[in-house]
Amino acid sequence: MSPTIRRAVIPAAGLGSRLLPLTKATPKEMLPVGDKPVIEHTVRELVDSGITDITIVVSGGKSLIQDHFRPNPALVEQLRKDGKTAYADAVEEVAELARQGHITYLDQYGPYGNGTPVLNAARSFGDEPVLVLWPDDVFVAEVPRAQQLIRAYEQTGCPVLALLPMDPTESQRYGVPIVKEDLGDGQLRITGLVEKPEPAAAPSSYAAIGGYVVTPGIIDELREQTRRWYEHRTGEVYLTDAINAYAATRAVYGQVIKGRWYDTGNPADYLVAQMAFALAHPEYGPLLRGLVSGLDEEPKS
Repeated sequence: MSPTIRRAVIPAAGLGSRLLPLTKATPKEMLPVGDKPVIEHTVRELVDSGITDITIVVSGGKSLIQDHFRPNPALVEQLRKDGKTAYADAVEEVAELARQGHITYLDQYGPYGNGTPVLNAARSFGDEPVLVLWPDDVFVAEVPRAQQLIRAYEQTGCPVLALLPMDPTESQRYGVPIVKEDLGDGQLRITGLVEKPEPAAAPSSYAAIGGYVVTPGIIDELREQTRRWYEHRTGEVYLTDAINAYAATRAVYGQVIKGRWYDTGNPADYLVAQMAFALAHPEYGPLLRGLVSGLDEEPKS
């Protein structure tokens, strides 16, 4: 049996430029989705999936992330003194979540690209596989996406990518896997990814939507990419390029995730995520449905 995955990396050094000016002073990872900042959804998913060592890779201006997960005994004491027990419990629960996930922080250093934060964190991995989840993705599922990826890794012992069925007309938004074999139960053997292909050129009807099990072989490919970058100083270091290089000669799998995906990285999708979580809230949902119904019933001028 392959070892159970216990480590995870959350790359959180991005500028959030697609959400400016909202993210000028507030990290995109700290924008609320429902009653939690978006990165907390990711941390909760990992802890609920048994992950006990989470590295969040950050850049300047991201101290609010640390502040959110850091214990605040003075605030808790004041809340309890004021009789606000539920609020005090909520603050303590977030700190306990960070303790369970053993969150550590690492400053990003190196070339641009989403492979760099994974390589930054890799020095502590040894020969262990690691989960990589983005902090602007939120999944709602009976079985957490991270747990579904871990299960696929335990079955294959190979790198795994999270996939979702895709409307072929939207292929230019995603990395699209080249499927070699369908093994059933949503598990696919893949030989690489094509980034944002035209619909007619899309090699499959699946999209890679963020979420990876990365193995030491992928880390080696990232090191090679970074070595070449320092020689030529061009381009960026991408995790998908490392996966493609690895998949050229070794097995890589995709796992079709059962659940609903919300991307919060651009204004339209962020609003969709906000609305979906608000509508699902037992207190706020009926209020919002009533508001929308009232707007629909207003006479049109």
